[in-house]
Amino acid sequence: MRGGSDKPTAAHIAFAHRLANESGAIIRRYFRRKIAIDQKADLTPVTIADRAAERAMRRLIKKQFPAHGIFGEEFGRADADAEYVWVLDPIDGTKSFISGVPLFGTLIALAYRGRPILGVINQPILRERWVGALGRKTTLNGKRVKTRACASLDRATLYATSPDLFAEQDAAAFERLRTAVKLARFGADCYAYALLASGFIDLVVEAGLKPYDFCALAPVIEGASGSLTDWQGEPLDLGSDGRVVASGDQALARKAREVLARG
Repeated sequence: MRGGSDKPTAAHIAFAHRLANESGAIIRRYFRRKIAIDQKADLTPVTIADRAAERAMRRLIKKQFPAHGIFGEEFGRADADAEYVWVLDPIDGTKSFISGVPLFGTLIALAYRGRPILGVINQPILRERWVGALGRKTTLNGKRVKTRACASLDRATLYATSPDLFAEQDAAAFERLRTAVKLARFGADCYAYALLASGFIDLVVEAGLKPYDFCALAPVIEGASGSLTDWQGEPLDLGSDGRVVASGDQALARKAREVLARG
């Protein structure tokens, strides 16, 4: 049934907090414990913590919002034609998680007609939670956060999860950008985007992401006065190609995209 709104309600936001609380409690149970590590078809690792956290969130969504769809990293997509879809990555940064490094996060998003309108980045070990919602300011543990101004590439700090994300032309494009910035660093997965929203870094550029990797990030960064687009500057949605540019400064974002586009 149609008739929803592109603005998340207070009930949606409260429920996203509940999902973060439930998944976080599960993840803390397994962090820095000896657990089995399986390998998925794409050669990435997965653990009981990833699967149990997503199962718990799916169970809660089906009970609270039975008409909503779900798109999760571990168990795929259900009700793909739903107007509202919850997009879940129980542990974004499983490699950090299995290494005992608390630079991962649970990503929880609500998309309306394919566009993310609510996002949560939850770091359950450090107990840090960024929440962004269309029409609202982004918060970290209830306090407003804001990106920092940086209009010049030669003054910017750039992050990406790994250089392995980039292949062929994308790799060459990223290398052009990496050599143009003041400082380039790798690692942190979704935590880098959270730090950008809080004003500590300036750019995150990646490729090969899936909707559950980026949907929660867009409302968080945009609500902190930043931008998150594809490499062409278009807003992200469930059909985006997974190449993203996150920036705390609109002028810097334009310059980064120009460098990436050069042949």
